Amino acid sequence: MADVCVITGGGSGMGLAAAKFMGKEKILVISGRTVSKLENAGAELRDEGHTVYCQSCDTSDRESVKKLAAFAKSLGTVRSVINSAGLSPNMADGEKVLKVNALGTVYVNQEFAKVMEKGSVIVDIASNSAYSLPDVLTRFVSLLYPKAETDEKKFVEGILRIANLANTEYNKSGFAYALSNNFVTWYARKCAYEYSPKGIRVCSLSPGLISTGMGELEKEAGSYLIRLSAEKRMGTPEELGLAIASVADERNGYLAGVDVLVDGGSTNGRPFRK
Repeated sequence: MADVCVITGGGSGMGLAAAKFMGKEKILVISGRTVSKLENAGAELRDEGHTVYCQSCDTSDRESVKKLAAFAKSLGTVRSVINSAGLSPNMADGEKVLKVNALGTVYVNQEFAKVMEKGSVIVDIASNSAYSLPDVLTRFVSLLYPKAETDEKKFVEGILRIANLANTEYNKSGFAYALSNNFVTWYARKCAYEYSPKGIRVCSLSPGLISTGMGELEKEAGSYLIRLSAEKRMGTPEELGLAIASVADERNGYLAGVDVLVDGGSTNGRPFRK
């Protein structure tokens, strides 16, 4: 059977860029909420020689994710899943951000793990905002993280109570965004150990400020990241696409249970700035 690669948020940005770096022997399934965007991306990928299917999916809806997993399974062996669907602070309020970024990751990982086999991989896309929070806060908030699997309402309400301490609507959404991405890195680590007996490798990848549509929306608020980076610029979708495809490559079988930080040094390089 053919190998299948599923990319949520694959209609644009780094998700689409990652699709272009996948082997042409794989069947690609790209999903998103905007059908017209998916169709344009599908046409672009087919022009480059890929076999691709476009499927509408709202990752904040478990039933929608179940349908996507079943469709992908019907095409062959689901070998790789790249979950790049997400919302930024300028795109939605804190509650919606949490439901897409955090709970969406739970749904994607859980539902696809049911149809994946030994030698497969899940890559959850987070953000370097996961590292922007004080350690004492993340240690406290992480006590809520297991609730994402057992009591979604308490999980969302608990995170929002903290995020809503911020002083503006944008900052509240931004706080929820950072917390949601910190959750994604935590959850990917958890899944790496939970799914390893099935032979499913799991890790996450955290981009910095990238020149995608989402990145441009956040460029003003996130401009400090450019100043902090070693590169002094935004990353490109192609750079992130290559990084994501590399992490998802089956030959990277020993890369698991870790977050790969791809942000031009804007997080870990801070002590070395001049």
